[in-house]
Amino acid sequence: MRKLLIILLLCYGFAVEAQPQLKGGLESFVMNNKIYPRYSLQNCIDGTVRISFKLNQRGEVYHSKITNGVGTDLDDEALRLIRMSSGRWTVPAGHDSTVAILVPISFSISSEDCRGRSKAQIQQAIQNYVANQGLTNAVLNFYKNKQKGTIYTKEEEEKIVALRASLGYDDEYLQQRIADGRKKLKQKDRQGACEDFLFVKHMGSELADELLAQYCN
Repeated sequence: MRKLLIILLLCYGFAVEAQPQLKGGLESFVMNNKIYPRYSLQNCIDGTVRISFKLNQRGEVYHSKITNGVGTDLDDEALRLIRMSSGRWTVPAGHDSTVAILVPISFSISSEDCRGRSKAQIQQAIQNYVANQGLTNAVLNFYKNKQKGTIYTKEEEEKIVALRASLGYDDEYLQQRIADGRKKLKQKDRQGACEDFLFVKHMGSELADELLAQYCN
């Protein structure tokens, strides 16, 4: 059973005053909407991501960012969840919209598949993710430029195809990203869904083209 726990820490100095509250509770919101990201799920990576964000008087989230992350796709999921909560907050009168709210979100995996993983193996997986970000971006930029009309040689494209394969971005992985995007559509997170669909497209695949045309134009 995979669990995701969350603790809300609001920093407003030492004064005791009414604080913004998420309708239904933040922990419940996160538990109901979290989609454990693929890389971290496959590599048994968990940990705490700290998000800083601000709320306007309408309870809308703005200026959100990762202040201290795990270094993998857990960071993106934590940030997505906070942005999804926009407009659901009840903000008390007199709330200072310039004051940041700090939210540590802890991801935890408990499953049979992860019991054989050592801390060293998990740490190596995190390091690999960070190291491979530049290579992933190289593949994405290649196909973005190709779709814009840039002409590459056959040899150049063969190198990118080989690099993409070495990073594990095969059709099975891309189908999983599409499945995650569909889940986000059901959550009415169109931005998050379109980011997944665009990732697939910019990996040189047409698997998400229909979804992009339907939801992301």
